[in-house]
Amino acid sequence: MQLTRAIRERGRRLAMDRQGVAAVEFALILPILLLLYFGMDELTQGVLAERRAAHTASTIGDLVAQSSSITQAEVADVFNVGDTVVYPFPTTALSMRITSVVDDANGNTTVAWSQGSGMAALGKGSTVAVPGSVVSPGQSVIMAEADYTYTPAVGYLLHAPIPFNEVYYLRPRLSTQVTCADC
Repeated sequence: MQLTRAIRERGRRLAMDRQGVAAVEFALILPILLLLYFGMDELTQGVLAERRAAHTASTIGDLVAQSSSITQAEVADVFNVGDTVVYPFPTTALSMRITSVVDDANGNTTVAWSQGSGMAALGKGSTVAVPGSVVSPGQSVIMAEADYTYTPAVGYLLHAPIPFNEVYYLRPRLSTQVTCADC
């Protein structure tokens, strides 16, 4: 009898004891908190990578649009600037292309010249679909493209690489068309 009474008394004390409750609650919540932390980190890095890709396309297009003529060597330098803009993200996942698009009097948009880095250049004279409000008949625009594939470092929330494709259209500033003699 006394043994069962002692067992009941210890059981009652154990039920009333609140020591360690916070540690148990923390142990139950910790995996959820870690998942949220790493998930938000991955999501933030993905958004930053998308913004870097957009900024790269804008920057390389703007650099070319500031010239009246350009050479292949200068275009290569512009692509180096694009690599710098993406830093600290890996530049191996970055592809860029700069294309001069001319609209003839009939509204046909064709490629005057194109250069690519990690992306094939468009063929000279090939037709390009450009939004109608971007270029007027007889005008020219610089089409700058940047493709970037973001690969999450941890892979908790985002499991597969995410491709970003950014296209910017910029009008030449110093002339009606940016020419490239050796492109």
